[in-house]
Amino acid sequence: MARYPATNGLPALRDAIATWATQRFQLAGLDAERQVLPVNGTREAIFAFVQAALDRTRPAKVAVPNPFYQIYEGATLLAGGEPLYLDCTAENGFRPDFSAVSADTWRDVQIVFICSPGNPTGAVTPLAEFKQLIALADEHDFIIASDECYSELYLDENTPPPGLLQACAELGRDDYRRCVVFHSLSKRSNLPGLRSGFVAGDADLLAPFKRYRTYHGCAMSQPLQHASIAAWQDEAHVRANRDAYREKFSAVTDVLAPVMDFPTPEASFYLWPAVPGGDDIAFTQRLFSEQHVSVLPGSLMGRPGQNGLNPGAGRLRLALVAELEPTLEAAKRLRQLIERD
Repeated sequence: MARYPATNGLPALRDAIATWATQRFQLAGLDAERQVLPVNGTREAIFAFVQAALDRTRPAKVAVPNPFYQIYEGATLLAGGEPLYLDCTAENGFRPDFSAVSADTWRDVQIVFICSPGNPTGAVTPLAEFKQLIALADEHDFIIASDECYSELYLDENTPPPGLLQACAELGRDDYRRCVVFHSLSKRSNLPGLRSGFVAGDADLLAPFKRYRTYHGCAMSQPLQHASIAAWQDEAHVRANRDAYREKFSAVTDVLAPVMDFPTPEASFYLWPAVPGGDDIAFTQRLFSEQHVSVLPGSLMGRPGQNGLNPGAGRLRLALVAELEPTLEAAKRLRQLIERD
């Protein structure tokens, strides 16, 4: 505690992260010195990465899934960039359709954000789509930034979601060129208060990002680094966490499926149901005032997209993060409000 922590973290932490990621995503390996950087959770890392990576001397579009985690948009705007909203709807499996982006538009894109598993949809990007996006990145010279903080919360124990670096490995792209991933202990280990995660991938992208962070002043304290090492080296608590979420998904689905239409997510801890009547803002307000249950209206997570419509409108994001009993009680109250109408 008598010394300032280093920006690049303890060697033991970088080694623990590299070992975990290599095993989890079947990589040939990660250079713990050059291809891994510990961060204080993915929120600040995503924001800071955009500030470091965006070239303000030329057109700077940042493609984001729509609806989306709001940090992507805020980071882009404050870096002087322009968000490009790629609609994620039921028709496209709640994943961006990159084939719908024109070559002229790609010319101005500097960063593409992927969120897989998705927030708020729970949709998982298949390996084939990661590979297609890598080919587009090579063709149009943009960075792929894959937010994978929900990757360890999946419903089928035998089918963990793939990741961007895994796609790189299958392509023999062990330098992970143009690719970075963001991971966190907040969801995986149910440790949001620890504020610990990592960025990994292309060393040529991480070097200027690390340099930016030396000015940013956000090195992780050593006690938190040691706690993080223990978390990355243990899988038993992660399996128990998944089991708890499976139980909640099953219980809540039994309550809500008869009265709401929603896709069964492959991963994450969200449900993304359509709102009876279609007005997500009004429904959210009624649910809180009459049933004392808080949810997030989907329209606040989206923006008018390619067709001028907000793909989040008419839906709710339900986060199953509380213990089983209060989560189930909230689902019952939500159903009561629907049936009352």
